Amino acid sequence: MKLSCRASSFLDITEGAAVLFCYQSSQIENELLEKIDILSGGAVREMFASGEFDGSAGKEVVLHRIPEMAAGRIILAGVGTRDSSDADALRKAAGQIGKLALSQKLKSVALYHDGVKTEESVQALAEGFILGSYRYLDFKTENNKDDGIHSLTLVVPLRGRLQQAEKGMTRAKATTGAVISSRNLSNRPGNDLYPEVFAKHIQKLAKANGVDCRVLGPAEIRKEKMGCLEGVGQGSVHPPRFVILKYSGKGSGQPVVLVGKGITFDSGGISIKPAQDMWEMKGDMTGAAIVVSVMMAAAQLKAKVNLVGLVPLAENMPSGDAIRPGDVLTSRRGLTVEIISTDAEGRLILADALDYADTFKPQAVIDIATLTGAALYILGFSGAPFVGINPELNDQLRASSVRTGEKIWEMPLWPEYAELIKSSIADLKNSGGRPAGTLTAASFLRRFIKDWPWAHVDIAYCDLEPSGLPYIPKGPTGFGVRLLLDLILNWKKVS
Repeated sequence: MKLSCRASSFLDITEGAAVLFCYQSSQIENELLEKIDILSGGAVREMFASGEFDGSAGKEVVLHRIPEMAAGRIILAGVGTRDSSDADALRKAAGQIGKLALSQKLKSVALYHDGVKTEESVQALAEGFILGSYRYLDFKTENNKDDGIHSLTLVVPLRGRLQQAEKGMTRAKATTGAVISSRNLSNRPGNDLYPEVFAKHIQKLAKANGVDCRVLGPAEIRKEKMGCLEGVGQGSVHPPRFVILKYSGKGSGQPVVLVGKGITFDSGGISIKPAQDMWEMKGDMTGAAIVVSVMMAAAQLKAKVNLVGLVPLAENMPSGDAIRPGDVLTSRRGLTVEIISTDAEGRLILADALDYADTFKPQAVIDIATLTGAALYILGFSGAPFVGINPELNDQLRASSVRTGEKIWEMPLWPEYAELIKSSIADLKNSGGRPAGTLTAASFLRRFIKDWPWAHVDIAYCDLEPSGLPYIPKGPTGFGVRLLLDLILNWKKVS
């Protein structure tokens, strides 16, 4: 999709559709709507009077071939009340329009913005439209990928606002590119994306974006004594990989390290999962996809912070070589782990990655993972529970959550949770059972961090949307990409 900005009168828009975003009201409230009403022979006033359209969130109407207007059709899109309208309200409204444009087979669309906060608003509108019109067609044999929307233009009324609009569009382009990359990776089936293939894909992306990339193979993983990563992957014919990404954005300062769980398929291993919905476990590498995508977007936007991305990749399969419940693994840090459930594998590969993070002397570490089924019973599909040990880092994450509309909620790490993962025969056990499963998993990870600020975001379930939302499709959401990218772009050093 070609993206651009220009300054123009709404009446002079020539695209296939011109979209005007409206606040909720019982009547026409601005001159532009009055003008459209006059040119349409009173159609707008009639819609307000009948309640067919009132600007409320989620509502839109289409007017065709209005005299003296150049666009093929006019779309009025509601964003809700002025008091409740924010960047995410614009994002949602534009997402609805993206879906509508796709269903009506529109080739070119112009979104008109004549409000405040031009850069922020343009970014939100572009993000919503692009993400709302997302489709995954890589394995469709009959769909023509050229049938989609060819161009999106953000139109502002004054040339003085054009520079801010272009800044917003630049950020939206990189951000949506990262979200789409993450969604595409999460959609790929396990027989098409396994550790060595994923690692090669990351290398390609890194080369294209000027990001340094190093891939550790099985022998190097063994040399690093990553016994947990090696153990998780030993049941598969596809051996594990460990990917290290580096982006230099600010001299030689300490980096922020991002860690993403990369289980390319999770059968549960010997502790095998129920057959129902196991197909969704092709997406158990979403944390890795998010970290990779954020690293690339940060490089594109020239983020002013040094970054390291750590991506442990493994396939968790049952076989004669697989780890068993009751086995003991030795982590890179030297701590021994009793395996209670081979389906509690994500925390194992993250443990070795978090320990490896210390080699970079980080100023902060954030890990993101589809880690626990228990997360469903905390926030459902709507957001992600997180834990953190540094108030400043937690505050920055919350601020990014507000700006992006990707909802997170802080949970406690009480000492009682650490008690539940004590083993009678090893230093730790990898499962504390069903009670507080999200927090016992986080307590397990905490044992592998050193003296630096750390936060853990559990995106299990909010990584998959069950039905579809305005700018989020049914299926992989890419949740976490915009959150972490916003965090990096607005980074403030934590103490």
